[in-house]
Amino acid sequence: MQPAQALILKVIHLINTTFHPVNSPPNGLKSVQKVLVLLISGLFLLALSLQISSAQTVGESGLPLPRFVSLKASHVNMRVGPGRDYQVQWLYVRKGLPMEVIQEFGNWRKVRDPKGNEGWVLHSLLSNKRVTIITPWDMQSSESSSEDSPPKVPTINMYGSATIGSNVVAMIEAGTLGTVEDCRGEWCELSVKTAKKSELNGFVRQSLLWGVYPGEKVKN
Repeated sequence: MQPAQALILKVIHLINTTFHPVNSPPNGLKSVQKVLVLLISGLFLLALSLQISSAQTVGESGLPLPRFVSLKASHVNMRVGPGRDYQVQWLYVRKGLPMEVIQEFGNWRKVRDPKGNEGWVLHSLLSNKRVTIITPWDMQSSESSSEDSPPKVPTINMYGSATIGSNVVAMIEAGTLGTVEDCRGEWCELSVKTAKKSELNGFVRQSLLWGVYPGEKVKN
């Protein structure tokens, strides 16, 4: 028996004994006791529902759902179902792209990409290495630009420390991948590869990243 269930049974017993004819208090106190006992019972029922809800967020692998991962390979097929016989829906050619695992079935993981596309990927093609993508929602505006107006890719500031008042070490374009070194709930320290293949480290506001949850703390 779960602890919350045992506590609920104790509350039920308390209700029975409280309102037994032998133990009946004056009417005023009886009403107060009834309210208190029902309130306590409701709190324990809430605790039980939260316990059940928590248990349902663990996948077959024993890992939490949902969770973020990244692509381990540079060529990854996303299929419409959990098996090699299912049709390929998307082909991803960007190693390290973050994905959100939302369901598990055997060796297959149902994932969601930064644009919201969902499908099934073999678990061996996914890595627990945490990688984020800079403001992917800003990429749509640049992709929809016409030939007459060249696309202007939005940028965000990367800071030298976890505060807006610190020096700006770089301006990072939307869609850039950054390996998570550390996330503290509001800021993430990222390692980003530049066009010259060198690595740049700095801090970015967590709310500007897809690949970590709001308020999540991560240490790679």
